[in-house]
Amino acid sequence: MRCAVLGTGEVGRTLGGRLVELGHEVTLGSRTKDNPVALEWATAAAARAHAGTFAEAAATAEMVINAVSGRVALDALRAAGAEHLDGKVLVDVSNPLAFEDGQPRLDPVESDSVGEQIQRAFPHARVVKTLNTVNCRVMVEPGRVPGAHHLFVCGEDAGAKEQVRALLVGFGWPAERVLDLGGIGAARATEMYLPLWLALMRQFGTEDFNIEVRRAD
Repeated sequence: MRCAVLGTGEVGRTLGGRLVELGHEVTLGSRTKDNPVALEWATAAAARAHAGTFAEAAATAEMVINAVSGRVALDALRAAGAEHLDGKVLVDVSNPLAFEDGQPRLDPVESDSVGEQIQRAFPHARVVKTLNTVNCRVMVEPGRVPGAHHLFVCGEDAGAKEQVRALLVGFGWPAERVLDLGGIGAARATEMYLPLWLALMRQFGTEDFNIEVRRAD
């Protein structure tokens, strides 16, 4: 599959590298064609790894992954071009996080989410929110956390969610451990989990953890 990963940070490079390992062709997108981080990544990754602008990455992709910060996601996707997103599965892994006075702040929060904003801005894209509740290394290697633990997906398009579930299974997530929360409105809940994730990370002293959801029979 041809994939565009938008964002040259640790999340984007980690997802892109794993996709290349799995045999996909990946273009790491950034604002400029000559982004040195993207070029270095493409050189080091493999023959199936490329670098380009957001628009170049999205234009030929079958699946687009938004791995930029949630607060700049709409700008990055507008730069990619609505015409390059229409009809495609658009995976949003971002969180709308910023630190103010040393404290984590989410914007939007509670009454909206980045996932919903993306779906409204690009109504013909098939937006799926997932992976934003774990560290990027756990995203692509769930076995870093022993035992059974869960990941979430949400979105309006059932077919798109099944495609993303298949991608997650390729990363190593058992299909039954990927919980479908329903429509894209559930992105509010998964994004609001981030402050708790940060508190747990500080308590544990590691990013290699996740949660398991249990229910009564």
